[in-house]
Amino acid sequence: MANVVVVGAQWGDEGKGKIVDWLSSRADVIARFQGGHNAGHTLVIDGTVFKLNALPSGVVRKGKLSVIGNGVVLDPWHLVKEIAQIREQGVEITPETLMIAENTPLILPIHGELDRARESQNSVAKIGTTGRGIGPAYEDKVGRRAIRVADLADAATLEQRVGRALVHHDALRSGLGLPPVDREKLMADLMAVAPEILQYAGPVWKVLNEKRRAGKRILFEGAQGALLDIDFGTYPFVTSSNVIAGQAATGTGIGPGGIDFVLGIVKAYTTRVGEGPFPTELEDEDGNRLGTRGHEFGTVTGRKRRCGWFDAVLVRQTCATSGVNGISLTKLDVLDGFETIKICTGYELDGEMLDHLPIATDQQARCTPVYEEMEGWSESTEGARSWNDLPGAAVKYVRRIEELIGCPVALLSTSPERDDTILVTDPFED
Repeated sequence: MANVVVVGAQWGDEGKGKIVDWLSSRADVIARFQGGHNAGHTLVIDGTVFKLNALPSGVVRKGKLSVIGNGVVLDPWHLVKEIAQIREQGVEITPETLMIAENTPLILPIHGELDRARESQNSVAKIGTTGRGIGPAYEDKVGRRAIRVADLADAATLEQRVGRALVHHDALRSGLGLPPVDREKLMADLMAVAPEILQYAGPVWKVLNEKRRAGKRILFEGAQGALLDIDFGTYPFVTSSNVIAGQAATGTGIGPGGIDFVLGIVKAYTTRVGEGPFPTELEDEDGNRLGTRGHEFGTVTGRKRRCGWFDAVLVRQTCATSGVNGISLTKLDVLDGFETIKICTGYELDGEMLDHLPIATDQQARCTPVYEEMEGWSESTEGARSWNDLPGAAVKYVRRIEELIGCPVALLSTSPERDDTILVTDPFED
């Protein structure tokens, strides 16, 4: 049986939540492998809206195991609240349906405070962080001073880990004008939340490998998008983890041989939240129209998303760096009614043509998009469930995208509803 990785192939907000939920009906296990609760996945099921941040999208499916892998950074207090909220909506979450990797690093209140303090004092170039402590938590992981889920089980170990972390953080806080951390309160808060988290803790790497050997299907769920990858994104305006498909292996312990199909989620146009380069951004009536029709506001922050035409150059890059086998094209219906639609096919930089976005920030800022225009369509594509339901011009648009990015469409989403999806290739059967 195939194991499938789902990654965002733009700057996030591509509609991964719906696609993961839709695919999870075919999977036995759904695993989050990176990011934190800065990710926002919205699911619409039978008219009910579920907003998830830390929980894998598969939790709304009965009879599935949802996993939070070691590549995630986890705010334990947020997770407890999120579980309570989802339970109020009728979703059952138990240690039989949710597992958290024992080596998952924790996001502490001090991480959020540091995140917000840095952003508020950075007058040169704000990153656009959500202020939830994701970056500082990953810094502590790499700095070997993180507190991990397993540490919550032993007070002596936990106190030692907290002490090591605070040597670093108190020095940082002093430089930022923040008071020292209240060590006793932090310890008390961690000990209080420990039982809530430890009931879900387990050796995720072992369980996933056992599931794989037993022929079970595993769906790996990424957060954000590949253009926010710490290595291959528009640095420094990126997230603090690797977002591309290879992280599914290191973020869960499954090993790269356990990945059979990579599905890239791609919006039919382009959006971005926060700061950073955006070659095809529209600051005109067309951009406002895309934002209004697409309800482009961040699930986590509520921030208005920047909107622009589809950038085939960037998606071609992310398909390469993630080894994408097929894409899921979402929000095609947002383009209904446009007389003319543009696609970016290349960039012009200082009089030269480029077929990729350069790494250097100053060069990225000087890149101007080269567009190809296509005829739009007046008919509605919303709710279409077969190719025959689509206008001819919409089909041509989809086919042109496939040509430009060098990757076929495996799924086509035409509304937020779970069943409004055209299946071309089943990733689990490919």
